[in-house]
Amino acid sequence: MGDNRTNLAALIGSRICHDLISPIGAIANGLELLELTGAAEGPEFDLIADSAGNAGARIRFFRIAYGAAGDQSMGRTEICSVLNDVYRGTRVQALWGPLEPHPRAEVRLAFLALQCCETALPYGGQVQIRVEDDHWMVCGKGEMVSIDQNLWSKLDTADTAADLTPAVVQFALLPEVAADIGRRVSVTHSDTEVTLRF
Repeated sequence: MGDNRTNLAALIGSRICHDLISPIGAIANGLELLELTGAAEGPEFDLIADSAGNAGARIRFFRIAYGAAGDQSMGRTEICSVLNDVYRGTRVQALWGPLEPHPRAEVRLAFLALQCCETALPYGGQVQIRVEDDHWMVCGKGEMVSIDQNLWSKLDTADTAADLTPAVVQFALLPEVAADIGRRVSVTHSDTEVTLRF
């Protein structure tokens, strides 16, 4: 990545995710052992197990979206596993189209774009991610698409970090990460669909 501030933020993200995934994995392993011994019963256990699984899935997602990308590629099986775990039981369905592996930096862009699409689907919907002729398209479809123009315009401006809250930091990061690998984000939308291309 070219920008030192963006690179530092990615390294911090990677460090946090790396340090959190081990204890959460240990909790999940402990719950599995309790289940094997027959000591795990009741809604309390289910709540802890669901929460630990959800936390682990989110950290895996955040590690890709906000961590340092590196040079390695990611395969469809790994990506779909992350997306299925994160979006299980939510109002958003994430559909990963590419069959072949892709560089982690490009997968990172797709994950950030997916998070942008989520903000535009207040009633939920479906987000399709596909690649055509080396161009990525992340398309959100739903009963209604709600676009905050002030927020979405940040994908095409230089001063992206101004007046953003943590919940929408993906709008600041996406154009910077795209620029680092020589891509530019464009957006089109209608009442029921929003598409990001890069």
